Amino acid sequence: MNTTRRRLLLVMGVALPAVIPFCSASADVGLSWAAAYIRRIGDELAAIMANAGSSELRRRNLRPFLDRVVDVEGVARFCLGRFWRQVTPAQQRDYIQVFHAVLTNAVLGRVGDYEHNEVRVLIDQPETREGAVQVPTVVERTRNPPVKVTWVVSGGPDNPRIADVIAEGVSLRLTVRSDYNAFLTRHGDSIDALVEALRQQACDGCAPARLPASQ
Repeated sequence: MNTTRRRLLLVMGVALPAVIPFCSASADVGLSWAAAYIRRIGDELAAIMANAGSSELRRRNLRPFLDRVVDVEGVARFCLGRFWRQVTPAQQRDYIQVFHAVLTNAVLGRVGDYEHNEVRVLIDQPETREGAVQVPTVVERTRNPPVKVTWVVSGGPDNPRIADVIAEGVSLRLTVRSDYNAFLTRHGDSIDALVEALRQQACDGCAPARLPASQ
């Protein structure tokens, strides 16, 4: 798996815990809700991960959090692309369920990187693009180069959800869709093969997940 793919897959776990402390640049008042949303979910994630307990307890607490703040089903459908309309409702349910598990593992597998490092996040002015609000940030971590991360927030101020994460100009969901499509092409367009590959990833516990295209 190449460096770009690995970095994108884990960016949720890398950036979300780092959203505090938050140093904000001036933002358009009409879009300030999006920046506030990113800061709030960073606070919530930090609180979840700060609670003592087993990794399984953290996993149980993290799953409903991700369901609430990320448009998981929408992202999962996007990543499957044209294949979504070709699979049965039962296969769709299996795929979305295992997609949830892989995303949870990706966050859990990286959140510990920030427990003993000084982290600062700078937020720039949110802007509307392609029907969503993009919130540009720069993540600065001790002994690491800064990383530009843009959060794509859909749903508006009444029901905001994270729809995509763009790291250094590269979209997470576009990269994952490309990998899934490549995997399906090599495996006779079998959604069952993809679900099984993702299920094997989910069974790896909190280890950083690998995309099936690398297999």
